[in-house]
Amino acid sequence: QVQLVESGGGLVQPGGSLRLSCAASGSIFSFVKMEWYRQAPGKSRELVSTIFRGGSTNYADSVKGRFTITRDNAKNTVDLQMNSLKPEDTAVYYCNALADTNFYWGQGTQVTVSS
Repeated sequence: QVQLVESGGGLVQPGGSLRLSCAASGSIFSFVKMEWYRQAPGKSRELVSTIFRGGSTNYADSVKGRFTITRDNAKNTVDLQMNSLKPEDTAVYYCNALADTNFYWGQGTQVTVSS
């Protein structure tokens, strides 16, 4: 059983930055992929970014050029650097991992972008 714990959320002004981190309870080296999702109030959960085992990445169009996902296999963490934040980035951000054929979710961390 894999446990994922997100951290780094908070309140930030528009144009500011935050760095989210997702820590896994075990080695992530063999994970097929790890992802960040977000869910805003009244909206469905959406995929923000993916990083695959080989290191390739994908981003939602809404965050391209502003967010960067990185993976540290030694620390068993996946981070999401978020720059130039906008009010529409406000959401609960969730970490997701695909290990073998099983999906695992973290509990989420709140990001609020407001002046």
